[in-house]
Amino acid sequence: MNLHRTITTSHTTVTLTARGRARLAAWPLAALALMGAAGNARAANPEVEGALTEIKAVTGGFVPAYLKALPENALPGVWAETKALEVSDKTALPCKIKEIITVAVGAQLPSRALVDGHSALAKAGGATTAELAEGVTIAAMARHWSTFFNGAQLDLGKFKADIARLVAGAKAAAAAGAPPPSKPIAIVDARSAMDDMKQSFGFVPDFATRFPAAALPGAWRQMRDVELNPHTALPGKYKSLVSLAVASQIPCSYCIVADTEFAKLEGATDQEITEAVAMAGLARQTATALTGLGVDETVYRKDMERIAQRVTQMMAAARQGGGARDARELTSARK
Repeated sequence: MNLHRTITTSHTTVTLTARGRARLAAWPLAALALMGAAGNARAANPEVEGALTEIKAVTGGFVPAYLKALPENALPGVWAETKALEVSDKTALPCKIKEIITVAVGAQLPSRALVDGHSALAKAGGATTAELAEGVTIAAMARHWSTFFNGAQLDLGKFKADIARLVAGAKAAAAAGAPPPSKPIAIVDARSAMDDMKQSFGFVPDFATRFPAAALPGAWRQMRDVELNPHTALPGKYKSLVSLAVASQIPCSYCIVADTEFAKLEGATDQEITEAVAMAGLARQTATALTGLGVDETVYRKDMERIAQRVTQMMAAARQGGGARDARELTSARK
């Protein structure tokens, strides 16, 4: 009886006994058995199965590709946070603002998947095209000023003092019932831009004196006409919160100080501030996972659009008197 068999490769020769051949033949079977055991373990994991059941209930019966791609030990936690922060209507921030924050963060990463997918969700939650455009513009301005503040190495203590002075002046003017400046100043150069700042703030902040003189007129007009303008698509509080969310994940200490104080000045609560920052963190986590796990951006966008369509349908049903509870669970656009 031939008890040995010789296997020759390009590099070496291995002689197998009958017992060795039997073990080699058994390896595929063992691998299949292990795979089956892993599958049974997944099916038996109550936290994973519970999360999948909840996800399907919210989405209308499917699990988005992004969540499918996560390691199973990460899924329950990711879903629990997403459900409690982004999906819930019991947060301090309205759902449309949370989605606008996600779009703003996605725009400056950049992540086209976040921008397209969450623009659809924001619109389903009641956001207008103008509100979305303004959120993205605020994000761009945050990147613009954070780059200058950090690159110019401004004195952080002096910057904080200027912000405190600006906020104190705004509070004093509001308490006195002082009207806003009625005589606009034509901004044609750096000097006229500083004159307009002094008319608005009562002084010229240090950062303005450090900014390139030729560029200051345009930069100031952007800040004045978008961020400081009370008559834009988004209320001032939400513009400051969007800017804070973006600044937090850059990160920019200067912008975080300024935007936190401006948001509070506009009436933002501590809860709204922490939710805005947490939404920025969730957006960064999602974008990182999408890229690192190789999730197709088109698939992600279509998944979000599918959920947005469900939200829209449920809101329509709610307006007709049915499905109000389900709709509230997905969007708080009525806040």
